[in-house]
Amino acid sequence: MRRAFPAGAAVALATAVLAACGSSGGSGGGATGGTEAAGGTPSAAASAPPSVAGPAVPEPGRSGATPKAPAGDITPATGSFTGKQKEYLTGRVPAGTDPAAVLQTGQATCDRLRYLVKADRDIAVGALVSGEIPDAGPAVAHLCPGHGDLVEEAALGYADGTHTGAKLRPGRYTAVSPTAACSWRLTGAGGRELDAGSAAAGKPVELTVPGSARTFTSTGCYAWLPQGENG
Repeated sequence: MRRAFPAGAAVALATAVLAACGSSGGSGGGATGGTEAAGGTPSAAASAPPSVAGPAVPEPGRSGATPKAPAGDITPATGSFTGKQKEYLTGRVPAGTDPAAVLQTGQATCDRLRYLVKADRDIAVGALVSGEIPDAGPAVAHLCPGHGDLVEEAALGYADGTHTGAKLRPGRYTAVSPTAACSWRLTGAGGRELDAGSAAAGKPVELTVPGSARTFTSTGCYAWLPQGENG
């Protein structure tokens, strides 16, 4: 049975659960023995609010981004990085930044996903769809590949906003944690309305995106998750 969950609360839930569990911070520097080492001890960054959980790292290749440290310079002050940790860090460490601090950001992403999945898998996927847990793909791919299914499912979902053209995928979708102000509208060729609705008191709602849809607009619904074989 799916449960309603307040929109925007996914990261707050992870923070609360981590605090309750008394997260010890793992290896501290993010070197070998970090998030996915035996025992799965969460890193300290996971208990921090999203705005302070590690440094702001510009995306590789983004215009105006801070120059990145060469791969050969990505070494921790103590210990060593695993192969997967080095893969995650390559192209992600701004010159002059401690790579272990950057690694903590990725480890925090994995920690949040781990605890959200324990609470409610749909909420974990919704947090990825909505962007509450940003840039999760690289962290999952290299640091916690066991959560790859969450990223794959989230890629087929819809966040609030307007989606058109190739971004539309026919199929069934559910908003598991909409706000009471959730509303949506599907239109076809020429702007003809195909479907529209709103959530009743923020309860989970479902809709079907038909193959004839040209535009899907969602407001206050947080995230729409795919149901079944949506392509």
